[in-house]
Amino acid sequence: MSIFAAEALGLTKIYDGVRAVTDLNFAVARGEIFCLVGPDGAGKTTTMRLLCGLLKPTRGQVRILGFDSISQADHVKRRIGYLSQRFTLYGDLTVEENLEFVAEVHDVKDIKSRVERLLAFTRLVPFRRRLAENLSGGMKQKLALAATLVHSPELLLLDEPTTGLDPLSRQEFWKMMFDLLREGLTVVLATPFLDEAERSSRVALLDKGKLLAVDSPAEMKKRFPATAVELICESVSRACGLLRSTKTVLEVQALGDRLVAVVRHPDVDLPAVLHLLKDQGVEVVQWRVIAPSLENVFIFLTRQEKENQPHG
Repeated sequence: MSIFAAEALGLTKIYDGVRAVTDLNFAVARGEIFCLVGPDGAGKTTTMRLLCGLLKPTRGQVRILGFDSISQADHVKRRIGYLSQRFTLYGDLTVEENLEFVAEVHDVKDIKSRVERLLAFTRLVPFRRRLAENLSGGMKQKLALAATLVHSPELLLLDEPTTGLDPLSRQEFWKMMFDLLREGLTVVLATPFLDEAERSSRVALLDKGKLLAVDSPAEMKKRFPATAVELICESVSRACGLLRSTKTVLEVQALGDRLVAVVRHPDVDLPAVLHLLKDQGVEVVQWRVIAPSLENVFIFLTRQEKENQPHG
């Protein structure tokens, strides 16, 4: 039995001469939540479709629970649940009817018992007789998740499952993810939200089809080769403009009444930043060094990747 739930081995996909993903290498351990994180166009959906066998790699290989995703597709399909970005269930069927239909397709034994358990797990019992087309966005995602769990998969592949959901629905969805983790499932989840990635066991940061880094959020931030500084000051927008115009500051973000600046050499760069702001008439009320965020790490790595690109 493979120790990995999923493996990408030199994974490359080219569409009409355009590289969607290039030479991806990562392994997902059993029993973890693994996040593929990146902006639109990073290659997340292509990677998810390659993992579940919907796409054939141009080069490289995907192994799911020890099976090749293409040559052993039947073994893979029985063991995974895949939730795409689009709601694909039947709007003219009720919540309960949708789950019963999916269970019949998968030849699930004791359908009634399985459906009852999933309705309870997703808190959809009060809505069991509501037509799927009349559900809110959050409830549709709960129903879609329940449908992916009908056949008791070992691995869940979820493509941006919380995009478009309100904060409460996102929170409830993540609670269900951790409940599934406790039951022994493995979850691979694609998301554009770095705050969601903070909750995962490990993260793969993607940009323009390339893998920037793979590790736990804590380890990524621990190895961050720069320093994040929070400054409370007057005229935050003006301060941001000033700091963005200097090479001393690698990155700056405005957050309400304060800003966060990232510098490479704090002993030298921070006094320079404070002097610049004071010289331009911006009073810094308070400042402190803070732990970097995953967003700081991602921006730093994308900047580094861009700088390493050959010019000309």
